[in-house]
Amino acid sequence: MYLCYIDESGTSSVPGNTSHFILAGLAVPIWHWKDCDREISVIKNRYNLNHAEIHTGWIMRPYSEQNKIADFAKLPKSRRISEVEQLRRAELLRLQKSVNFKHYKQTKKNYEKTKEYIHLTFDERKSFIKEIAQCIANWGFARLFAECVDKIYFDPTRSRYSLDENTFDQIVSRFEQYLQQVGVKQKCFGLLIHDNNDTVAKKHTKLMESFHQNGTLWTKLENIIETPLFVDSQLTSMVQIADLCSYALRRYLENNENELFDLVFQRADRRGNTIVGVRHFTKAGCTCKICIGHSNK
Repeated sequence: MYLCYIDESGTSSVPGNTSHFILAGLAVPIWHWKDCDREISVIKNRYNLNHAEIHTGWIMRPYSEQNKIADFAKLPKSRRISEVEQLRRAELLRLQKSVNFKHYKQTKKNYEKTKEYIHLTFDERKSFIKEIAQCIANWGFARLFAECVDKIYFDPTRSRYSLDENTFDQIVSRFEQYLQQVGVKQKCFGLLIHDNNDTVAKKHTKLMESFHQNGTLWTKLENIIETPLFVDSQLTSMVQIADLCSYALRRYLENNENELFDLVFQRADRRGNTIVGVRHFTKAGCTCKICIGHSNK
């Protein structure tokens, strides 16, 4: 049995505030699940992130407060935290007195989302994420499935599904086809584990029920069991790993950032030299690594 952990990067709204929407799933055999979780825990412990969620987008942001603190990198952990928190409290008090409540609300959210990481310098946070990505690259038993949609070229009037439903259809189809391939001699089952979101949960559960009855646009479901299991990503390290994968794919396609992408892309499902697990939906003639790998015969 395989567990496929799913998360997204970017916004599915068109146009939204990102040019791409990515839905990624990382599948691991159930007998390797505990080993994967243990390896991630070892790396998190090394950076004093034992109980923190790996939310790559928030970790990889620069924190301006750290640049205002003299010799920040030389300070001990407790001092780093106290210095940053002091500056943040002062900023929130300043913004409370301003008329721009929207800016105050967004700043407060930014602080809340990043509070677990403020004891690490920007370079340390980048090193942490790279170590996790290298760990994923070393998991030869894992398979990455992803649909990467350039929203400029997605026409909802020509699609049976909305953008997020379409990407989910693609991930389910590729995971199912992989299970059919590895289970030729003995049937192999799979379960989808998705980051929890009430709106998405209802939509994808209903969609999955339809897939079980009628199949996806591409295949009948014979190996994926049940509807997706929706979990709190804060409590499940492997969903956080799917978040890293989707982030790496989007940053490569939108900003040509190769470092994380080249590591996680090693796990893309392949048939010979052809990438079949990851697709970039975009204009014809795209020369990105995904499109080149997808067209190899």
